Amino acid sequence: MTTFTRGGLPTLIPGPLAAREAGVAPATIRKWVQLGRLTPVGRAGRAQLFRLEDVFAAERTVRRSR
Repeated sequence: MTTFTRGGLPTLIPGPLAAREAGVAPATIRKWVQLGRLTPVGRAGRAQLFRLEDVFAAERTVRRSR
């Protein structure tokens, strides 16, 4: 698995960008959070932030379960 970092730190992205990177709707990211499939790691203002590798892991898990 590839870890995406910037300066040695994990890449954190807001929900709408996480949705775009995973190829899903922003509502899907919110649903994954509600279901416990994805956990935000922080906030930037009102936006939840996610580790990019966590987003990809959640997306892979959902695709495998289909």
